[in-house]
Amino acid sequence: MSDTRIALVSAAVSGILFGFGLSVARMTDPQKIWNFLDLGAIPSGRWDPSLAFVMIGGIIVAFFGLRLDRWLGLAKPIAAAAFIKTSRTRVDAPLLIGAAIFGVGWGLSGFCPGPAIADLGLVPGDVYLFVIALFVGSWVAGQFLEWSEPSRTSNTTNAAATTSAL
Repeated sequence: MSDTRIALVSAAVSGILFGFGLSVARMTDPQKIWNFLDLGAIPSGRWDPSLAFVMIGGIIVAFFGLRLDRWLGLAKPIAAAAFIKTSRTRVDAPLLIGAAIFGVGWGLSGFCPGPAIADLGLVPGDVYLFVIALFVGSWVAGQFLEWSEPSRTSNTTNAAATTSAL
């Protein structure tokens, strides 16, 4: 089987498994999300902490899964051309702003992007507007990042040139 087919099959299996997990955890139910996010309900006992266990489970799986390449000594992933490594390790303004926007959208709608897409097949009338806004917002953010990136590069180049000239 070619690398492309392996990647597609791997993506399909991962997506199906992820969607199944979302359904089992009831993360496709906005009321479940609102019950978790309603911290004001803690004193009355109406707060639903079960989503925290889903998150902890995901963190544990990711912790081990992201280290398999080192433990198994893999030179490249099984279903991709190369491992994706990043040099970004700082908590910066774009990360905080993006997290805040994500959190506000999640809290207001009760939909997280993955479960919202899964909900298109279950309750499409309730989720269409959110998914449309999700794609429009993603496109706008991408356009903004493309627009702002050249100025960062030219400023860095100009600063480097000025520093080397001194």
